[in-house]
Formats: sequence, structure tokens, C-alpha cells
Amino acid sequence: MGTRGRALVGAAGTAAVLAVGLTTAGSVTDRGYPGHGEQRARNVILMVGDGLSIAARDATRLATVGQDGQLAMDTLRYAGWTYTDSADPEDAVTDSAAAATAFATGVRTYNGAVSVDLDGNPVTTLLERAKALRKATGLVTTSQVTDATPAAFGAHVPNRSDQSEIARQYVEETRPDVILGGGEDWWYPVGDEGVFAPAPDDPAEISKSTIGNLVERAQDTGYTYVSSAEELAATDADRILGLFANEEMFQQRPEGEGDVYDPLVPLVDMTAKALDVLAQDRHGFFLVVEEEAIDEFAHQNNAERTIQAGQALDETVALAQEFAAHHRGTLVLVVGDHETGGLAIENVDPDDESGDPENPSPDVTQSLEDGPFTIAGSDLQFTVDWTTGGHTGAATPLTAEGPGAERLARAQHATDAHDVVADLMQRRW
Repeated sequence: MGTRGRALVGAAGTAAVLAVGLTTAGSVTDRGYPGHGEQRARNVILMVGDGLSIAARDATRLATVGQDGQLAMDTLRYAGWTYTDSADPEDAVTDSAAAATAFATGVRTYNGAVSVDLDGNPVTTLLERAKALRKATGLVTTSQVTDATPAAFGAHVPNRSDQSEIARQYVEETRPDVILGGGEDWWYPVGDEGVFAPAPDDPAEISKSTIGNLVERAQDTGYTYVSSAEELAATDADRILGLFANEEMFQQRPEGEGDVYDPLVPLVDMTAKALDVLAQDRHGFFLVVEEEAIDEFAHQNNAERTIQAGQALDETVALAQEFAAHHRGTLVLVVGDHETGGLAIENVDPDDESGDPENPSPDVTQSLEDGPFTIAGSDLQFTVDWTTGGHTGAATPLTAEGPGAERLARAQHATDAHDVVADLMQRRW
């Protein structure tokens, strides 16, 4: 890797990216857009709000910046949407594995598949294409680093549950330069609990690697392993594995039942470190950033935490925008892989059709409501109404800025978005 400027994480945990000298001659114009006619994405920052619908984005907007404000993700210049249908022969609605595979490979597949086609054959991912172009690569998530979304970019397995095999493929085959998130349990064998002791009331939080100590294997192949915010900030390694939780980096439960969104290392800080490392590569980079908690809390019909996770994603989008403003040829793309919860924004109304879940009426269809939530900067309030604890088949919003981003401003399948990004990475100045 060549020498470049560094992104700095402050003591308070907030991230700032500094302007640096450019390897390629030319000035930065219009938030990092290259000059006229230049349609190559030197760097790609693909940001996934798992379960992020247009309604979830708007609930976050109303609660945080109000009716007259805009989220950072909404200020990106071009907007479109993606159809989320998988090619599953039995289910009409996608899961995260098939959804991420569509973005990662340009191939629609069955639910549960991680970057394999309907016949189980591996399909080339954007991360692998980037490596073939000699770019640095990274995966950042608040979920397990081996969960469906990051896995779809860095591994190939017929079943998303095979997370230890996904970890093995990361360190022995695809080898992203930076891997940051949760999921330590899948890296350590039974009986070796690693850094994070399992919670007494959660039997899922025990080590369960089926193929030995994968942290040691990662270190043997050149990764520096870190497990705290301090270790992450201190390392100057150019190949990093960071695991900061047993499983997800939050506790996804209904309101008041132990629900917590407080990652040991915030998404924005993990992303700042990844950009710091990857920006040193003179060929550019490809980085996937995922906020998983939007999906997980929507599964729990927990609107307060869903909005909180949306805020964390948006703070990270703002960081990516700032980075792009100082690094020529950076494409920033924010997508939702699918919708979760059937979230709807409604007026506060005691006579709403949702009724009283503790005293249901036989004449009224019951659904779960959250709130009320105050609209920032006003006296108005809204409620969130949920229609399901699962995924829905709704299309999801896409916003983008950078070289070639105008090609994404349309209705499209997730596979079409893949095709655009793949083409933009391969173009030459």
C-alpha cells in the first residue's frame, strides 16, 4: 500500500476524515465527482441498512431532523429504488442472504444462499472483482462479520448458517483487508470463549466454531486481531480482524425487555478506521458497511431502537460523504436490502384500527403500534404501526453520489445495481 493521509478517531468516539493529497492528479470538485466524462469509481463505499425501507428512513428523519430537515443519506444527489424479489422457489419474500447475494453478484438466488446460484455454484462477488483489480477491500457491520450481508461479498456457501466456514473463507481465500464487527463465537471452538464471556441468560452466545480456532488462523495468515475500541484505534496494521461482541453488537429485544443499542465500537468509528486503512491503497478500494440493527429491531417491532440504528447509519453516511469530498472518484451508495416489519408512520389516534393489544376486540384487526414519537423541532407527534415481525416484499430506496451515480437513479433490481457498480469499478480514467 502506498502512503496516504489518515482518518482520525477522536477521544470522544466521533470520527473525522481529513483532506489528503491525491495520488491521481486533479482537483476535487462537487463532493468528489471526477471531471467531465470521467466515469470510473476508484473507490466504492456500499452502505447497507439491513431492513431499511423508505418508511424507516422517514421515521428516522422525522424523529431526528424534523419535517424541514434531511438525513445525510437523503442529500446524496441521485435517488432510485430496488426490487427485492429473490428467486426462491417457495417464498415470495427475500431473506437477507439472497438479497445481499443479488447486490454482491448480480444473480438472484434462493433464500439462505450466500453468493451461490440456484444450483449451488459459487458466483463472483463485487469484493472479488475489486481484488482482481488490485483494490483493497473491507467489510464492516454491527452484526456478526459472518452474517448474511457481509458474507455475501466475501464467501460462498449454500446455507448462511455455516458461519465458521464463512470465516475460514475470509482468512484463507477472499482475504478482505479489513473485517470489523461482531460474531466472535463463530471464530472460537467449543470451550474457548475468547474475549467475550457469554451472557448467562443467552445460550446462543457460546463459542461454536466447527473448524478450530479461526482467530489464530487469521493471525497466522497475517491479520492483526483486535477486540476493543482502544486496540482498534491504536493499530497501524494494514490487515485487521476486529471482533467486538459474541454475536450482534446490540441486544435485539422488544422495548423494555433488555433491548440495547450501544455497540462497543460505534459503526461510524469502525468505518472511519476502515477508510483510514483502505485509502492507503493506490488502486483504490471497495468497502461494504452494514447497519444490521435496523432489521433486527424491526423484527422485534421496536421502533425506538430501529430509529436509533437508523441514526447510527446516517452518521456513518455523513462520514462517507466527507471522505468522498476529499478523495476523487469515490462512489457512495446507500441501499436497503429488503423491508422489515411493514413499518407505517401514522397520526396519534386512540381510535386507530390497531386497538388495544391487551384487550383485543373480536371486530378489529389487531396490529402493534409504537410511540408516540415527537417530530424534531415541532409539537407534532407520530406513531409507528407494524404489520409483521418478518420481512415484506416492498421495494427499498437507493441513494447515491459519485462517478456514474446517475445510472442508479431509476427503478431497478438489486442485480442491476450490482451491474452498474461492477462496470464503474472496471472503467479506466
